[in-house]
Amino acid sequence: MIKLRLKKFGKKREASYRIVAMVSTSRRDGRPIEELGFYNPRTDETKLDVPAIVKRLKEGAQPTETVRSILRKSKVYEQVDA
Repeated sequence: MIKLRLKKFGKKREASYRIVAMVSTSRRDGRPIEELGFYNPRTDETKLDVPAIVKRLKEGAQPTETVRSILRKSKVYEQVDA
């Protein structure tokens, strides 16, 4: 199963995350299928590749709870239903 989840990168205590599509059995920092965006929790900065995310969601990819809340805040789900 394909999951949309966060991949950690950056320094200790200054972590940032990439939103990636991965096989659900691979480890957190393993090789992603595709990188779909960026999230920095310290500054609440997000950059999303919305068309690619919508494509993955329509193919059946399941987002984790954290990624789901990021997508809700940026109103990506409204484009999936359309």
